[in-house]
Amino acid sequence: MIEENLIAVRRNIEKAARISGRRPADITLVCVTKQAAIEQIKEAIACGITDIGENRVQDAAEKIIAVGARCCVPLRWHLIGHLQTNKAKKAVEIFDLIHSIDSFHLAETVSKEAGKINKTQDILIEVNISKEESKFGVKPEETPPLIERIKALNNIRVLGLMTIAPLTDNPENARPCFRRLRDILRDVEAPQWGASTPQLSMGMSQDYQAAIEEGATMVRIGSAIFK
Repeated sequence: MIEENLIAVRRNIEKAARISGRRPADITLVCVTKQAAIEQIKEAIACGITDIGENRVQDAAEKIIAVGARCCVPLRWHLIGHLQTNKAKKAVEIFDLIHSIDSFHLAETVSKEAGKINKTQDILIEVNISKEESKFGVKPEETPPLIERIKALNNIRVLGLMTIAPLTDNPENARPCFRRLRDILRDVEAPQWGASTPQLSMGMSQDYQAAIEEGATMVRIGSAIFK
């Protein structure tokens, strides 16, 4: 079932990428394993998954041990959930990319912890496009100056932006959110980004095709794979 689901997801990614004038290879599929069992994760890896997203630091730490011990392919682990400053040390130790930096204080803490282990931590800035009180993230208008401040930190590299669109049954309702994040990315001067291609992490199981059509370079998909 997981293999069949992944075939369908990849087919949809390819279609959406073509619509947006890009190659499917330009889109990173982050497989969200929040509710997946270890055997399910291993099955997804066997089907070619290399990027794994987790919401919580401790859950990821346990799964990395369980999966990594016998994994024969290099994996990239993504923190896609909110990060508390007291979890920054462990997060820096285990994650390749942190999607959810939403303040200078948090970025400064991450940079300090990365410096202790001689690491440059890749991050994304989480932007609360919808301005929902239930969501984390920096306000859209505060994003460029925050990036400017974070760029001065020694052990951190800003690769792009992330957002979570409002939950909706109709993916079309999420498009304005995705377009706004894309516009913010374009408004920030190119030298600010620590990657040749700035990253846009947006779109989940219910709306990832619309997100790709609007410029997403990373989509975070869980339930469509493990349903």
